[in-house]
Amino acid sequence: MAECSCEDASAVDALVARQRGTLRAVLGINAVMFVVIAAAALYGRSSALLADSLDNLGDALTYALSLWAVARGARVKARVALFKGALILVAALAVIARVAWSLFVPLTPVFEVMGVFSLAGLLANSVCLYLLWRHRREDINMSSVWECSRNDIASNLSVFAASGGIWLTGSAWPDTAVALGLALLLVRSSLRVIGGARRELRSE
Repeated sequence: MAECSCEDASAVDALVARQRGTLRAVLGINAVMFVVIAAAALYGRSSALLADSLDNLGDALTYALSLWAVARGARVKARVALFKGALILVAALAVIARVAWSLFVPLTPVFEVMGVFSLAGLLANSVCLYLLWRHRREDINMSSVWECSRNDIASNLSVFAASGGIWLTGSAWPDTAVALGLALLLVRSSLRVIGGARRELRSE
């Protein structure tokens, strides 16, 4: 029995080490991309690109929390996931506020900036998604991280589509429409993460 217990402990330690390594990598990628894309969003006057950057910031905070929780018990992980869900919801509300502001101060975004930086974000988030793929069903902590990363791909593709819409129409409405769509996606993701965390807490 003692030998079996040692093997189990060793397997858990190896799993925790793998999760930590992956979380450090995706944390670094998202922190850098937040700064880059937020600057591009302000320069390009894009609500959709700003939503994308806030998503990166939320992810960076999420990964930092997940890194802290990775070796802790299921109850702590569920509470961290609950907090992650709240962070995603705050990001959605920030995007909605930015869209409301743009209705009073209408500016046509720079579609070239949106297109280039949405593709840069897509590349970075594809790397994150690849790194997180093997962890997506390991526990509530890592599955909530996976949920955040999957949303990022949809965000990048939507911003790229919005840049094409602005190019075709010369209007800001594709940017506004995509920003609102991303906000709804963030709300949906937030509710899913919060729901999963609450179920985990009830089962504990």
